[in-house]
Amino acid sequence: MRTGRLRTVHPVLWAGWAALAAGAVLCVIGWYGVSGERYAERQLPYLASCTIPGAALIVAGAVLLGHGRGALAAARVEELYGLLVAEEPADADESGQAAAIPLAVSRDLLMVPGGTLWHRADCPLVAGKVEAVPVDAKLLTSGELGPCPICDPAEETG
Repeated sequence: MRTGRLRTVHPVLWAGWAALAAGAVLCVIGWYGVSGERYAERQLPYLASCTIPGAALIVAGAVLLGHGRGALAAARVEELYGLLVAEEPADADESGQAAAIPLAVSRDLLMVPGGTLWHRADCPLVAGKVEAVPVDAKLLTSGELGPCPICDPAEETG
């Protein structure tokens, strides 16, 4: 899935490279012409007709390349964002809202010694950790531990 903006970026990049190449050629011709003349008044036409326009083309090409690469990156980000939000979740109800699936549903509460949160036993933050221990009721009532924002154990116990 390519966006229309992505297709319009390539001509800008090609124009930038063409301007850089033409500018380099003009600068080389100007340098060659200036180097073959001994007097300054004979060198000025080469500077005016080749070297100055060549330098201007090099600057213009660099600007076009910079803009084209930035636009290319923006188009790719836009395309990825479109892919991210294009499909609706499979479990979306008729109102367009996805059904809330609880992350953890266990009634057993655990904590990690030295931690500041308490979790459900099947919370991904403590599941499988051997150092997780059951929560002491004194710690819950004293407020030393807060509920985990991932598994939200406070909704049943609170």
